[in-house]
Amino acid sequence: MEEIEFILDSTKESMDGTIAHLEKEFLNIRAGKASPQMLGSVFVDYYGSQTPLSQVSNVNVPDARTITIQPYEKSMLHPIEKAIMIANLGFNPMNNGENIIINVPALTEERRRDLVKQAKAEAEDAKIGIRNARKDANTDIKKLEKEGASEDICKSAEDDIQKLTDGFIRKVDEHLAIKEAEIMKV
Repeated sequence: MEEIEFILDSTKESMDGTIAHLEKEFLNIRAGKASPQMLGSVFVDYYGSQTPLSQVSNVNVPDARTITIQPYEKSMLHPIEKAIMIANLGFNPMNNGENIIINVPALTEERRRDLVKQAKAEAEDAKIGIRNARKDANTDIKKLEKEGASEDICKSAEDDIQKLTDGFIRKVDEHLAIKEAEIMKV
């Protein structure tokens, strides 16, 4: 039945979206290494409007502990510096007249544990999203069964949904294990 196929496909698509969102959230959790994504939440006052840092400057990572920001306009040095301080990311930007240089401090043990907690919370949210997709799919299958679809086909579809769910939950756990190892690595 194509309705069942559609339900399976849309559930898989929804679960894929949840994993993609988790990966994006994990990029925002810093793990000791400098990366341009660390400044993703920084918005600069650019002629009266709040603009993402990446749209007013070039953000580079010359090494694992340094981020350099080269504004497209020299007049933006101070507003960028101010925006980084306001973002409260724990960075101390240094302005050399041309660029802004940020030395990324090493993570303390306590901060690492906090980041692991944050990663676990994101993983749990992803699992909830996956379970909600399963619940929606099972509800749709039950509706089809009431409308006269074969009980065997519906039972088989529910089993497929559960296998899909288990597979995606495993993916979340794998992503979390990788991120946790990355955070805890000194």
